Amino acid sequence: MPEKTDSKLLSTIMNSTQEGVVAIDAKGKVNLFNPAAERITGLTAHAVLGRPATEVIPNTRLHVVLKEGRAELEQLQRLGESSIITSRFPVTDEQGRITGAVAVFRDVTRLEDLSERLSDLGQARDLMEAVIDATHDAISVADVIGNNIIVNSAYTRITGLPKEAVIGKSATVDIAEGESMHMKVLRTGKPVKNVRLKVGPSKNEVIVNVAPIFIDGRIKGSVGVIHDISDIMELTEELTTAKKLLRHLEAKYTWEDIIGNSAAITGAKEQARRAAMTPATVLLLGESGTGKELFAHAIHSASSRTGGKFIRVNCATLTESLLESELFGYVEGAFTGAIKGGRKGLFEEADKGTLFLDEISDIGRSLQSKLLRVLQEKEIVRVGGTSPVDVDVRIIAATNADLQSMVHAGEFREDLFYRLNVIPIRIQPLRQRRGDILPTALHVLFRLNQELDRQVAGISDDAAQALQANDWPGNVRELENFLGRALINMSPKDTTIGLNDLPPQLAHTIAEPSAAPLQAQAPGPLAATLEAAERDALMQALKDSGGSRTKAAEALKISLRSLFYKISKHKIS
Repeated sequence: MPEKTDSKLLSTIMNSTQEGVVAIDAKGKVNLFNPAAERITGLTAHAVLGRPATEVIPNTRLHVVLKEGRAELEQLQRLGESSIITSRFPVTDEQGRITGAVAVFRDVTRLEDLSERLSDLGQARDLMEAVIDATHDAISVADVIGNNIIVNSAYTRITGLPKEAVIGKSATVDIAEGESMHMKVLRTGKPVKNVRLKVGPSKNEVIVNVAPIFIDGRIKGSVGVIHDISDIMELTEELTTAKKLLRHLEAKYTWEDIIGNSAAITGAKEQARRAAMTPATVLLLGESGTGKELFAHAIHSASSRTGGKFIRVNCATLTESLLESELFGYVEGAFTGAIKGGRKGLFEEADKGTLFLDEISDIGRSLQSKLLRVLQEKEIVRVGGTSPVDVDVRIIAATNADLQSMVHAGEFREDLFYRLNVIPIRIQPLRQRRGDILPTALHVLFRLNQELDRQVAGISDDAAQALQANDWPGNVRELENFLGRALINMSPKDTTIGLNDLPPQLAHTIAEPSAAPLQAQAPGPLAATLEAAERDALMQALKDSGGSRTKAAEALKISLRSLFYKISKHKIS
């Protein structure tokens, strides 16, 4: 008896309520469709009961709620010419199993008609607040004079401003950097899209879209949608930093990092490509800053050893004894301070990989003989040890010195020179391939933008002319230094390097041409001409440095050892 009473009471409630109620069973078939549902939808219970809801009820989502087991609250839905607000819930049994789903909805068509006829946004505030507060997008609404009348919870979260600090205040109150788009839209009557601003005390970066609100053809306010991009910016910065760190740790460069289309650079790249396909020793020749290390990385990356380590050592920066222990390692007790158990050297660390010996001309005679043994026998002996250790290492050497002249002067072992000079690749300086200067500058500029957080997109014509007119004795390294200084001195808003942004000595290269052009001379033997030019440069550097050979070497960008050799070769007292 109580069961029948409960069932009758439930039926009375379902038939009396003004909200439409639709329920489906576990198979998705309609098992409840009350009179209010018939009135609102225009369908009859007889037509829908027992049939799949997806076939008889337009736009239904009950089957989705049944499948996913999640409620959908206060959803706006169109039914023909009518609009409803519906909430859908899964139905579960005592064991928590989903046995069906139910939707409760009401007709809001008349309410929508009323809202369309409202002439004052203030009268619709409660309704709009209820709708916009449910969205995750930050929304703000301003009245016709630009005062905030509605902001939602997402807005307060993104801006960091509570509602009481915003409502009734000018739409400019949240702007930390930039112009209020509400004010602009109210002034122009036109929408704006994808404008970047900084808002709130924390200056969060956002993207703003604002549109005018027209009622009866007259502007009554504006509505803005704000997207927080500060997290995206932070993640982007973290990703950029991670990429830089990864590149540094892996020390990987490829052919694409070697910029230039001149015959000199393309020829050198082609030689290097062929060398990469062989296990042969490579000798990279060229002035300081021409990119010898870049070539070494690219050769390793393109070789069969790309999975092995790439280890670089600058032979000019270490004393001979320290360089020996670094290259060959040492056994325990080899010298005072040697760690217990000894240590592997770089040859052993680079096994199955590549060892790049930069400034090879600066190693002493004793170390040259040990290096020769590695190239000939493919084995090393640690400092203080007696047992040979097999190593499988590809050697790439580089120098800015004339090794052949050093061989003739007794400064470099002839047999080692021929072991190193298997595949010589000469990299020409920038002044001999001026067509590569601007492409190289743009490539360097792209990387400097990332490092210095700038947005410089190009170089003006006069600045480009100045770059191409300069001789660049320091080559790419000097070019990078000058561009970096230009970016640091520019305004963060500037996007193009102009002539005035460059260091004065560059700006003068096109403003002040040489007063005395070079006189044409009858051609002579090239070797003699180069020798004379080198001797003049040495004499001038020694004169400018007051006789200081250290300063002269620095000015000429060569090692002190190379300077002494050249002074001896030219018999300069």
